[in-house]
Amino acid sequence: MLDQYKEQIEMALDTIRPYLEADGGNVKVIGLTEEMVLQLELTGTCSSCPMSTMTLKAGVEEAIKKAIPEISKVEAVNVEVA
Repeated sequence: MLDQYKEQIEMALDTIRPYLEADGGNVKVIGLTEEMVLQLELTGTCSSCPMSTMTLKAGVEEAIKKAIPEISKVEAVNVEVA
């Protein structure tokens, strides 16, 4: 299922990556469930940042859902408690 949306997902992520990279972080696509939940790994400083949940919801999820409305939710698979 991920293969079908991979290019669109990467293009949507590329619109917000400069902001993540400016703070030393990034995101990596892990998978897409049958329920259309996109799973991402937060990398760099994003993986341990206390604001990463807000970044994920406000920035990443918004960009993804705008580009690919079929995706119902975006979740991080590796968020650590700071």
